[in-house]
Amino acid sequence: MSSPVFEAMFFGSMAEKNDLIPIRDVQPEAFKALLEYIYTDRVDLSSFELACELCYCAKKYMLPSLVEECTKYLWSDVSPKKACRAYEFAKLFEEPVLTEKCLQIICTKTNEVLKESNWEEVELGTLLTVLEQENLQINSEVELFTAVERWAKAECIRKSLDPNDGKALKSVIGNALSKIRFLSINPQEFAEGPGMSPLLTKDETFAILMNILCTGNKAPMPEGFSTNINGRTNPLNVPSAQFDILRKYYRRIRPGPPNLSYMHDMWAMPLGDCRPYYVNDVESNNALRNTPPIVIDSGVRKDPENLSLNNSSPVIIDGGIREGLKYYCQRSILQPSECINTDVLDCSVTFMVDKNICVLGIQVPTQILHVAGADRFTSYSEILYAHLLDSDNTRLTYTHFTTKVNINTLVEITFNRPVYIQKNKVYRVGVAFNKIGWYPMGVCTQNVLCDSVFFSFGVGESADNIRDSLIRSIVFAYHGVNM
Repeated sequence: MSSPVFEAMFFGSMAEKNDLIPIRDVQPEAFKALLEYIYTDRVDLSSFELACELCYCAKKYMLPSLVEECTKYLWSDVSPKKACRAYEFAKLFEEPVLTEKCLQIICTKTNEVLKESNWEEVELGTLLTVLEQENLQINSEVELFTAVERWAKAECIRKSLDPNDGKALKSVIGNALSKIRFLSINPQEFAEGPGMSPLLTKDETFAILMNILCTGNKAPMPEGFSTNINGRTNPLNVPSAQFDILRKYYRRIRPGPPNLSYMHDMWAMPLGDCRPYYVNDVESNNALRNTPPIVIDSGVRKDPENLSLNNSSPVIIDGGIREGLKYYCQRSILQPSECINTDVLDCSVTFMVDKNICVLGIQVPTQILHVAGADRFTSYSEILYAHLLDSDNTRLTYTHFTTKVNINTLVEITFNRPVYIQKNKVYRVGVAFNKIGWYPMGVCTQNVLCDSVFFSFGVGESADNIRDSLIRSIVFAYHGVNM
């Protein structure tokens, strides 16, 4: 009664003729747990390995409720030590949410993932996936090269090849070297690290070093090697200028070298993302001097500018610069999709916070290209209306937004006035897009920790509403700052 597969095996037209049916592809412990679940509706998932094995078993015998139990356990138990194996499991069994969760941990805890001994046991496809990521928590591309070399030596040993032979090492790593950004490494790091590795020939080492040292060097990079000179984005996913500011600030409050893990834990929690920007720091204002401010004069917003996620600006109210930090509580997309707006595309989402804050505005995505040959269009004029309501649907603030924006980015919408938000009360923010075109959306994270504020989205609403993902970030400041 529990499994249609068992029913077919015992009573179907092609039922087994033997009294005993051998099960050869499942470990006894997992099969015992499967039987226990069938008869008791309970399961004791005592380890990550058992959950993986039992999930495979549950899929094979078509027990969807047990699959759900296993994936929930795997989701809650994913750590840097287990992230790669969980990623491979999720890819194999087509579990997109778990796949995204694992990639998120790999990208935000890369240093820990690469240092694990089980890194040497990952599949080649997983190694290549890591190298393809734009955002990784590493200090230098040398760390990725070293991780590739470690994996290659372990693979050579598994295949009874000489782990010190360059040709053997290259034969097992596919096109991994083409994904290493050698030109982002400084000369000394390269010479002391990759330059000494058997993975590179002398000719390759010389050519790479010449390209690192000489701007405009005419000697070509080795065939198939990357010419990308940009390092991976830092853990906070902000430009280097802002990141340097954050690092200097942390040195003021935390003496000694910057602790990247600490900074990440504060502002890039796995449940979401939070990007703080300085609005009263002299260094910050100098670094961002080319970004025009948002001006609010007597509650009327003037000259709105298109602000991507990587930009920041002071908030000027009645001629005064607001003190403190401006935070972006960003919701991560777990299952991306898209939709077309043919008239008016409206969306809204409820939210609640555990601390009193002031909401300044929101961020929404701009349109995406969806027509072949349309890649020459990189901007368009966006038209939308946004508002903020309380639990009684009373409008607290609003704004009409019309300006030229870039495609495939986020645009910041500032409300006509900051709004004081009380903790543990439900509010609703809504947007209506009036421009015909394709917009990105998807299933969003419902719980986000931004700095010290915990946001709960979709309060009292269906958790699978993908339209509310058009409200990507809430921009806020702590209540009590000088406004």
